[in-house]
Amino acid sequence: MVFSSSFFLFYFLPVFLIGYYFLVWRGVKHSHLNLFITFFSYIFYGWMEPWLILLMFGCTSIDYIAARMIAAKGASPKKRNTVLAISMVMNLSALGFFKYYMFFMGGLNLILSRLGLDTFSIWTVILPVGISFYTFQSMSYTIDVWRKTVPPAKNFATFSCYVALFPQLVAGPIVRYNTVAQELASRKHSLDLFVKGLSFFALGFAKKVLIANQVGLIADTVFESHLPGVLNAWWGSLAYMFQIYFDFSAYSDMAVGLGLMIGFHFPRNFNGPYRSASITEFWTRWHISLTTWLRDYLYIPLGGNRVKKSRLYFNLFIVMFLSGLWHGANWTFVAWGLFHAFFMILERFNNKNAYYNFLPKILQILCTQVIVIFGWVLFRADTIASAMNMWKSMLGFNTVSIADPLLSAQIFTPFNVFFMAIAFLFAFSPLRAFEWNQKQSPLRLAGVLTLFVFSCLVLFTQSYNPFLYFQF
Repeated sequence: MVFSSSFFLFYFLPVFLIGYYFLVWRGVKHSHLNLFITFFSYIFYGWMEPWLILLMFGCTSIDYIAARMIAAKGASPKKRNTVLAISMVMNLSALGFFKYYMFFMGGLNLILSRLGLDTFSIWTVILPVGISFYTFQSMSYTIDVWRKTVPPAKNFATFSCYVALFPQLVAGPIVRYNTVAQELASRKHSLDLFVKGLSFFALGFAKKVLIANQVGLIADTVFESHLPGVLNAWWGSLAYMFQIYFDFSAYSDMAVGLGLMIGFHFPRNFNGPYRSASITEFWTRWHISLTTWLRDYLYIPLGGNRVKKSRLYFNLFIVMFLSGLWHGANWTFVAWGLFHAFFMILERFNNKNAYYNFLPKILQILCTQVIVIFGWVLFRADTIASAMNMWKSMLGFNTVSIADPLLSAQIFTPFNVFFMAIAFLFAFSPLRAFEWNQKQSPLRLAGVLTLFVFSCLVLFTQSYNPFLYFQF
């Protein structure tokens, strides 16, 4: 189930909110409210594949029990470490099997076939939606309990609600337990908070329907074409750059909004990443919850900045390699992570500055986004070879298809140019939706609701409505 679907908007969400606020009005305890949220979250998660509920329940049970054992009075350091290790192995095993089994077995069979050896039969494994997000979220809880930075959840119902929270379950932001622990126990509900949440959701929905979906059609058309010309290749790559940002940031905004509607404050996940003047800065603004997770649970334990230069570069390499692999079981994602690692290491050589930092700020931003665009081509392509082919088209090294003029006529329509201009304006504007939503007024609310209604009408006319980060 996705937020930008008519079923979610007009059936699931209204029923959930009516039932939830009926319980709030009746003065039901927060523990019972959490059970209500968990019940609807399991419906949300298991709507297409009901068996996925069992997997999530299993991961939740493992980490709940592990945290209780780690925090048990009198638990020895050896026992605490052993239980943590078991929890990590089981979580990572589940993630590794469902997400990477077919990828690695395919690679192994390729090697065996080239050596003339017998290959293995490979099972078809369905990737559970959002498993990367909720396993990282659940693992962070167990690690934090082991570090003694958070107390264990008081009961299984509370922890189940934390893991299964449907607003951010399948695509983040990755929420730490200490961020919402107090609100799981007791949270405030008010009209002001609900209105702010509604505004967040409506703006995120508009970003998804009116911008991401529109420019996504351009990107798909170009990436599916054969040997596009230089201008068309850049136009399609730029369209994908906008699509992935507005698609994912829209989901994050909607998640934050839904959280506010029921009293939860989720962290900000994007902060104008395309206004970055270096790749290092880009990663402080893009998918912030993942970046900080990798920093706190991988980079710093590896030694972070407190090591000699060679080890620092190795740490950056490992973190970005795993960041790429986390995104999917494809060599293109690994290459994308290493691509960013290369530029981050270069900037470390230059004291965290890009080598073009002598240029005016606007040109620094331009140079950074050119690098980012080339990275997104890797991310979008099906294979590294096809990514390299697109790079060659962007640099003018490819022969151009005789059908390229037809492609130009298809992607440079006034309609497409208009939406690309809108995407450019909002992607690079200093005005961010997160700050704009902090202050509410009747006029702003009226404008946002009008935009939401218009977006709903547009949604009914669209047949193209993917959500890119569901695959992760």
